[in-house]
Amino acid sequence: MHIVLYEPEIPQNTGNIIRLCANVGLELDLVEPLGFSLQDKYLRRAGLDYHDSAVIHRHPTFADYLTSRSSSRVIAFSTKADLCYHKFSFDVSDSLVFGPESRGLPTSIFNQCDAVLRLPMRPSSRSINLSNAVSIAVFEALRQQGFKGLS
Repeated sequence: MHIVLYEPEIPQNTGNIIRLCANVGLELDLVEPLGFSLQDKYLRRAGLDYHDSAVIHRHPTFADYLTSRSSSRVIAFSTKADLCYHKFSFDVSDSLVFGPESRGLPTSIFNQCDAVLRLPMRPSSRSINLSNAVSIAVFEALRQQGFKGLS
């Protein structure tokens, strides 16, 4: 399973997601442009010492990402989706795609995905923090797979 961050903007969120990926054995794909340098001190601080054990791929565009992962389903997350994530059956080869913190995924991106899911929240809320949203989705997908390889 892969986590895909499309044009992430906040280094601390990406650092937290790097740490999550390292701890659960998932790969992280970053689609440019990034709103920070991978050498950013906030990114490094949030990821602690997990950067060396995380597998990170960079892609200049979403099309380049799609070319690199042609055999897996691409599952987007958006506040605009109708289907809740817990009603979806995840597969071990799925790629979970999340948009930038300030604006979410553009329609042109989630129109290229196999499914678009949402996390439930209060109607008056705008969004859930990116690293929290990724964690929620990842652990549901891993739960469905029986937490294989994790203790």
